[in-house]
Amino acid sequence: MDIAFRDRFSALWSKYFDGAELPLAFFYSDDESCRALLRPVKGWACMVGGLAPARRGEDMVFSAETTGCMGGKRYLGFSEALRPDFEYFLSCGIPGKLEGERYKKSPEIVRAFMKGRPAVQAPAKYAVFKRWDKLERSDQPQIAIFFAIPDVLAGLFTLAGFDDERPDGVIAPFGAGCASIVQYPIEEGRRERPRAVLGMFDVSARPMAPAGTLSFAAPIAKFERMVANMEESFLITGSWAKVRARIAR
Repeated sequence: MDIAFRDRFSALWSKYFDGAELPLAFFYSDDESCRALLRPVKGWACMVGGLAPARRGEDMVFSAETTGCMGGKRYLGFSEALRPDFEYFLSCGIPGKLEGERYKKSPEIVRAFMKGRPAVQAPAKYAVFKRWDKLERSDQPQIAIFFAIPDVLAGLFTLAGFDDERPDGVIAPFGAGCASIVQYPIEEGRRERPRAVLGMFDVSARPMAPAGTLSFAAPIAKFERMVANMEESFLITGSWAKVRARIAR
């Protein structure tokens, strides 16, 4: 991690997004020092809810053994497995056997959706989440993840499109909360021109996310461009100053 870049962004964030929460950085690691940060899990546990300590400044590490739901394991890349009858679970359910979430109208729609959703494969044993200001020189962040209120999201969304002629430099794809902050941004990071991902629309994950916020996740290459553009963008205008004042309040 370029420490000068870390500190430059922190300073600019404080300047233009007064008081807003710093992002989390996500990356994979095989460093065995991560093992000491693993937290045992018993039964089901939502990974999104488990990020609360990281947002407070505690380093959070997950492994295949300490990720408490099948979705989290899949979207972190620790498993390709889906729960049995997943197409019914995500849609109408099976009477007397399985309650459906009703996020898709039919099992057929779920099957068609899943055909285009290859599983991520974790390149290392540990998935690490660190608040931006806690990053160290040895860390190699892949994604910057914000949990943000609408005014902050407006700034991030607009900044993401500042040097991009496309109308969809930010996408909001359907998926689990953990998919929106890890799987989709990883996929975007492999593109020649990565896009940022707006997420946390997953109704199941909403109770685990901070009220009044959504997520905004940028692959690091996209994020670096956003930071480089900050001081020549709309952030220096009177229009943003009005929004910034409201963020500060």
